[in-house]
Order: sequence, then structure tokens, then C-alpha cells
Amino acid sequence: MDTSYLPNLGTGQPAGHVEPKKPASASHYELLKQRIHNQLIEKLQPDEVNKLPEAQRQRFIHRAIEHQIAGGEHLLTAAQQRQLLQDLLDDIIGLGPLEKLLRDPTISDILINGPHQVYVERAGALEEVTIHFRDNEHLLEVIRRIVGRVGRRVDESSPMVDARLLDGSRVNAIIPPLALRGPTLSIRRFGARPLRLADLLHHKSLTPELGQVLEALVKARLNVLICGGTGSGKTTLLNVLSGFIPNNERIITIEDAAELQLQQRHVVQLEARPPNLEGKGAVTIRDLVKNSLRMRPNRIVVGECRGGEVLDMLQAMNTGHEGSMSTLHANSPRDALGRLEMMFMMSELALPLSAVRQMIAAAINVIVQVDRLPGGARRVTHLTEVTGMEQDVITLQDLFVYRQQGIDAAGKAYGQFEATGIRPKFMTKLEAISYALPPHVFRAGVQLRA
Repeated sequence: MDTSYLPNLGTGQPAGHVEPKKPASASHYELLKQRIHNQLIEKLQPDEVNKLPEAQRQRFIHRAIEHQIAGGEHLLTAAQQRQLLQDLLDDIIGLGPLEKLLRDPTISDILINGPHQVYVERAGALEEVTIHFRDNEHLLEVIRRIVGRVGRRVDESSPMVDARLLDGSRVNAIIPPLALRGPTLSIRRFGARPLRLADLLHHKSLTPELGQVLEALVKARLNVLICGGTGSGKTTLLNVLSGFIPNNERIITIEDAAELQLQQRHVVQLEARPPNLEGKGAVTIRDLVKNSLRMRPNRIVVGECRGGEVLDMLQAMNTGHEGSMSTLHANSPRDALGRLEMMFMMSELALPLSAVRQMIAAAINVIVQVDRLPGGARRVTHLTEVTGMEQDVITLQDLFVYRQQGIDAAGKAYGQFEATGIRPKFMTKLEAISYALPPHVFRAGVQLRA
């Protein structure tokens, strides 16, 4: 496609006049960027451009922007021209100012509180950055672009939405009238390479002995519930544990917004769907869990249990789908059991509490608690076995615990991992598959300081 039709910005000076080059001010730069952006949007003929293959479309827009920048504007330095080119590409075919943050691999979270207040998290610490959006409409357009890519929508009738970026990063957006200071966007980023057990060991999130036990749990097909608070690393740990599932098993993953990064070949990913504009067509996590039972799964992995789907998940764990895993928001293994009971009641199945607890005790074998400590460090703080029932109480026993001992001068927590010395009941399952753990693994004492 030809770019000759694109307007020349010009300088308003007679032919042959040369302006002396001087750096453009910040306000001039923004005005110039907005002017070129508007002219490009007006002249690019979107219907024709969108018919081009992705790579060709990007090259065409790149050339069109270069043509505009080189069209007689003398107030930009070479560095500013390069920056303007990148900013315009980000605005037209990317996610605007977000692209700069997404290109930074050190950023783990992006928190946007309206167009003029942007925070990021690096190495567990929050900091405000200078990047901003023009106004509420500019930020809202970026949010619409994000959610539109995954078939979601956000508007006054549906002002909250969960979505994901192309790299799998988790996105939550909430807009006015619910967000009083303008559209609000929260992005939890995931690395280009899924973390492995070696990465968690490197960051001292757990000990080698604890890592061996977790691998054994998955290979012995025990049902595992991973619990923790927001941002504690539940999904990261679930990804790591799923890496121990053999490649010859069929895995069904079920999520609100797909973010798991399973590396096995035989994986079926299912994603819930919100209702349409008429309030119809919603497909819930519970619907997907029910349907997954008809798909001949070896294992079911639910990204997060939040409601009545816990009934179907527990039934699946109790009826031949061993080795299933899920995550849950809870502050301790005991709290996790209370949360399961509460969510069970949301299933509208009228059962006495004792029966609910019997089902939970029979379905869940192990609870892994992860926590985010002061200073940003993430640790596996409990590996707890569900041992059964005593009267109407579900019984638990801790196998490993992390004991925080204090906070150093940099504000970071420190402590040590300890094995409690208890030999777990699930050892019989490990022996049944001839999985031999070193005899010292559960020996009481300090395993690693972190």
C-alpha cells in the first residue's frame, strides 16, 4: 500500500527555509505525538489495513509513521524521533504507554489508578513511575483493546472484567461508575519462561527436601490444594507442580482467565465466559468442571476455587480423578478447610456439615500454604497432610513449616524451614509406586535458613 496520501506536517515556512534544531519540550512532544496520531488514524483506512497479515500490517504502519515524522518537523532530536516512532507504534498497534512497562522484564506487577498514577512492583517493592495516559478515554481504550483480544467486554453494564495478555499475564480492570477516579487496571505478569523447581530453590522459596516431597506428591497422584493470599505465588507453585505430571496423562485445566503454563503435550485448556450484553451465555467454572468429567481426564487442574464449583471438584477427586490440583485464597491450612466448607454451601446442595467435612477429608490429601512475607519474599510456609476425621473435626498434621524469625535492616523477613519429624500417612502411596524418598527428608530439625 502506498503512503503518498499521508499529509505532510510541514513547518509553515517558505520552501528552502531551515529551522535550527533544538530539543522539543515535553509539552510540544506530547502535542506533536497526538497530532500525528490523529492524522494517521484519519488517513490509514483501517478496513484495508486490517486485511493485511499481521507482519505486513506492522511494516506498513511503521513506514507511514516514519513518513510523517520525516515530513518537515525540525524540532525533534534524533533520539526524540526514535522515541516518537516507538510511542506512535505502541499507541496504534500496541497497548500505548503500557508497552514500555511490558518490555521491562524486572516488573512483576503493573497497577494503574487512573490515567495519571501508575505503580509497578520490582523485586517485591512498589514504586511510582512517570509513565501516564492522556486521559480517562485513552486508558479506557487500552483496556478495551486488552479485553477485546480475549473476547471479553467492559462497559457501564459490565464495569469489571478479568482477562489476560498475549503472554498469559493476568489482567483485572474496573471502570467508572465503580472506579471513582477513572479506569483502574491491575496486571500480574508472568515470565516468558515458566518457573521451575530450580527457580524456587534459587529464590529460597522452599528447601530441596521439600521440593522432593512435592514432586513425590504429584507423581503418586495425591490431591493437592495450594493456599495463600493475593500475590503469594499460588499460581506459580501450581505451574511448578504441574510440571511433574507425566507426559502420557490427559490434563484438563479450568480457569476464569487462562494463565497456567503447562508444558505437557496432552493438555486441554478451558476458560469460563461472562454473560453477553443481554445477560445470557455465561459459562461458569462449575459448568466447566462438570463438563470436564465427560472428557476422560487423568487429572483436573482448577486455577482457583471460588464458589459452588468446589462441590464438583471434590466429587471428581473422590471418584477416580486422583492427582488433581487447585488453588484457594486462605491464610492457613485450617482456614482453607473453613473456606471449602463455606464454598460448599454455595453449591446449594443441602448436606449436614459433618457430611461436608467427610467429603473434604476424603478428597484433599495435602494442603500447601504459600505466603508473601515482609520485603516481598515468597515462601512455602506449611506442607500439611489431611489425615482424616476425629468426630466432626478434620484432622491435620504439619510436615514442614517455615518459621519467621525477624525482619532485617532492609525490611526483609528472615527465618528457617523446619521438618516436624512426623512420618506422613501418604508414604504408603509412595511405596506403592516405588517412589523412594531419602530417609532423612522428614527428620526433625532445621533444613535451610532463608
